[in-house]
Amino acid sequence: MTKIIILRLLSHIMVVIMLDAKIKPGMLDDFKNWITESNKVISKFDGFVSRRLLESMDGSHRVLVEFQTHEQLIRMSQSPEHQTVHKQGQELRESGPTPTMYKVIAE
Repeated sequence: MTKIIILRLLSHIMVVIMLDAKIKPGMLDDFKNWITESNKVISKFDGFVSRRLLESMDGSHRVLVEFQTHEQLIRMSQSPEHQTVHKQGQELRESGPTPTMYKVIAE
C-alpha cells in the first residue's frame, strides 16, 4: 500500500510517499541495489528531496519518497524514466502498491 502524506511548508506543500514493499524471497539485496541505482535516475527530477528503503523491526520494508511539491512528483511519475525504473522494481516485489493520498489537516 502506498501512503502519500502532504506536509505544509512555508510557501509550498511537500509530498511524502510511504510505499510498502513486499519484496520477493531472496531478492532483498537486489532490491537494495535497485533502490540505489534507481535513485540516480529519480534524483535528477526537479523537486526530488529523498528516497530511502526502510526496514522495520519485524523485517517488513517500506520505501520513503519525498518531493518538494505534488506537481513535481506527478511530472516525475509520468515520465518514461520513471516507467522504466518502476517496471524494474515490480520484478523484485511480490505485488504492486495501491496509492493512497493523505493531507495534513491539523498541526
